[in-house]
Amino acid sequence: MAQNNFARIRTANSHQDSATELSNIENMITHKVDALIVQTVDVVALEDDIAKARTAGTPIFLTSVAPDDTSGILGAVLVDLKKVGKLDAGWIRRDAAGKDVKVGIVAGAPGAASDLLVGGFTKGLPASADVVANQPGMFDPAKARNAAAHMIHAHPDLDYAFVANEEMAFSVRKAFDAAGAKDVKIVTVNGTDEGLAALKDGRLSATVSNSAADTGELAVENAIDLLRGRKAKKIAKTPAELITKDNADTAPLYCSADGY
Repeated sequence: MAQNNFARIRTANSHQDSATELSNIENMITHKVDALIVQTVDVVALEDDIAKARTAGTPIFLTSVAPDDTSGILGAVLVDLKKVGKLDAGWIRRDAAGKDVKVGIVAGAPGAASDLLVGGFTKGLPASADVVANQPGMFDPAKARNAAAHMIHAHPDLDYAFVANEEMAFSVRKAFDAAGAKDVKIVTVNGTDEGLAALKDGRLSATVSNSAADTGELAVENAIDLLRGRKAKKIAKTPAELITKDNADTAPLYCSADGY
């Protein structure tokens, strides 16, 4: 017999604000949802989310990050963010080929995903790479461009930049180009259609595909299966793959055509 995975999904956007995230959690609980699937803003917000859901008796399923003690959650689908950062660092290691190089970082928002990404990236760099700047872009293209403009002004001899997502990376590229630093090579994260196009035309040098479509689909499927007592991994992983111009045509789909 075919399994019925029909579910009604209610969504909310916290806009990178922890107070809004908790408010959204509370609102979902008042609507008596059967489970919460949460992409958290940061680890502090996550602690409050889990406590609120536990008090209400509402199962919570996480994406991107999970606490060390997973006994209080329904499950999670995680991207190995340290691995993602390490893959980008590995590309720089190979491209630099032992030369002394200077590297800048435009991170996301402090806490949770961005910290894991940056940590994996910095640990994966060769000894010949000197991280000369590390500034938060807050996952906001305008803030990322401003951070990049200050970075390239302070370090006009920058060789590489790691940017925590492609949306920011496009703005960083514009800031570098405007400063006459078109030779700075940018590595980033996501694998969107726009990102793949930027690999092909040289605006970006490498990205790491961590398909949001795969993460979202697996999160919904596993949450439903776990709620219904079916066999499913409590903690599952979304594949991550380094993408360059050479393999951009075979990269995984980041989002489905309808955006969901």
